[in-house]
Amino acid sequence: MNNLIVCEKVEKIYQDGDLTVPVFHDIDLTVTPTEMIGIVGASGAGKSTLLQLMGGLDQPTRGTILVCGKNIIAMSERERCALRNQSLGFIYQFHHLLPEFSVLENVCMPLWIAGIAKKAAAETASTLLEKVGLAHRLSHRISELSGGERQRVAIARALVNHPACVLADEPTGNLDHATAEVIFELMLQLNRSLNTSFVIVTHNESLAKRLNRVLCLQNGKLT
Repeated sequence: MNNLIVCEKVEKIYQDGDLTVPVFHDIDLTVTPTEMIGIVGASGAGKSTLLQLMGGLDQPTRGTILVCGKNIIAMSERERCALRNQSLGFIYQFHHLLPEFSVLENVCMPLWIAGIAKKAAAETASTLLEKVGLAHRLSHRISELSGGERQRVAIARALVNHPACVLADEPTGNLDHATAEVIFELMLQLNRSLNTSFVIVTHNESLAKRLNRVLCLQNGKLT
């Protein structure tokens, strides 16, 4: 079984003038295919920072990070962007959808960036939007959707390129309890049907307990 993401002895330190702010050190983490991992911990523990490092959105101070067998630290920014587009999906607490585009166009965006023709992109995006229950919303603007519907669009966008792994940062944190349950169940279903791994940062311990593994980032260490 090939590992999707491997973090070895990862350390992150922020430097603010003469002030040194250590975030975490000696982080070891392996994500395997189809796995769903939860990362919990207090606010400010570095959970979001760790997710950004795993996605190549930031650089560690020390350590090694492999994504699909490739060392993302040694890559150029252009190479990292290409790898992210091909192999990773991202979901955030705030959906970061583009309001000037329709639901379908928002989900097509990663495919267009990858050079997929518009007709083929629309077919792929439509199929995925149907999976998340939004087949009737394709032409709607983002402002016409509820919070839960917007997060469904964000999930479809994250999965449209069939990534090996989705990195989700508090994906239900901005939703009421009932809607959060629906969104979380949707991610579980997509994990099973699409065989996509998920790494989910969450404060919701009851949801985290339903994942394959739950790791706690505390005092700079992952346990």
